[in-house]
Amino acid sequence: MKSNILFLHQSAELYGSDKTILMFISNLDKSKYEPIVILPFEGPLKDELEKNNIKVIISPVLKLYRKMMTPKGLVKFFKEYRQGLKQLEELHKQYDFKLVYSHTLAVLIGILFAQKKKIKHLWHVQEILAKPIIINKLFKWILAWNSNHKVIYDSEETMNFWIEGNQKLAAKSDFIWNGLDVSQKPQYSEQDINAVRKEFLQVSKEQIVIGLVGRINSWKGQQLLLKAFHLIADKFPQTQLVFIGSAPPNQEFFELDLKAKISEFQLNQRVTIIPFREDIWKFWEAIDIAVVPSTEPEPFGMVAIEAMLAKKPVIAANHGGLTEIVLPEETGLLFEPRNSEKLAEALTILISDADKRTSFGLKGRERVHLHFSLEKHVSQFEAVFESLIGS
Repeated sequence: MKSNILFLHQSAELYGSDKTILMFISNLDKSKYEPIVILPFEGPLKDELEKNNIKVIISPVLKLYRKMMTPKGLVKFFKEYRQGLKQLEELHKQYDFKLVYSHTLAVLIGILFAQKKKIKHLWHVQEILAKPIIINKLFKWILAWNSNHKVIYDSEETMNFWIEGNQKLAAKSDFIWNGLDVSQKPQYSEQDINAVRKEFLQVSKEQIVIGLVGRINSWKGQQLLLKAFHLIADKFPQTQLVFIGSAPPNQEFFELDLKAKISEFQLNQRVTIIPFREDIWKFWEAIDIAVVPSTEPEPFGMVAIEAMLAKKPVIAANHGGLTEIVLPEETGLLFEPRNSEKLAEALTILISDADKRTSFGLKGRERVHLHFSLEKHVSQFEAVFESLIGS
């Protein structure tokens, strides 16, 4: 008999954590598990899940945010709590959930619903939240609740951050690396790749393209990479820099600030910004060097896995989950976080050494196949599901 599992996620876009849950749920053993997914709004993630015949319902997920601690924010919070809980209780009558799975700490309704209905709860944590201190302490307290039966983190770095000094939480914690469906990556001809380079990047086959894929925000490192590129731009006139991604809703000022800095450095002809693309694989193919310069620790770093699967050498900040993905001098280079000069040095090494770029790329793809496959990720989670549902 199949077990119905309630999945809750805090977004409906197709960035890192959105892709993670899409691939995961789509590849679950449907002869054992029936997923019912709650999303807070319409979006491309909902469309992709429904293409895979997965039931999706739009309902409040009770996101915790700073403005919540205002009178207006608290009113909204409790209104969404009542609405969300009522809808989940109606769904429970229909599906009799055996497990509640909350994806990322941004989702609070799952643990509250599971506690009320005495259903097993699993939290898949993909954040490192050191500040504000009050939020950090709040989540450490909630994660240790008895009604939260298991916590899975997306990297050992993330797990160690949360369980430090908390034996109760450590006892029910483990980590499972995220995975990519390596068989689903499209294959592109050299003609296709050159067309992307010409149409979107305005570069020739001989030029070297440095790329950063990700949201344009305060900590993904776009400004840091731009500064490092500025330091080496004159030395390597055949290099181009591309940022692929968009700013979060109502935070477009991050992109405006980036464009202003590009103009200030007089690099308008050398730097391109391309809005978020769902067809990201052909852009990975068109890039020569991938950079993940996050100024705060990445809990995991799915973007590095994507780049490695596309046989791209990766330059990454030496902190967080990225240190478990990128092997220095084997699949890429690690640099001192937030240090533009050290990043410029790493760029110089790879720009100057085509053989190293090729070698790192090949070893990176091999590493993804061995350690970061979706098949491995799903099988490890299914074992956790079995232990919780069967206990």
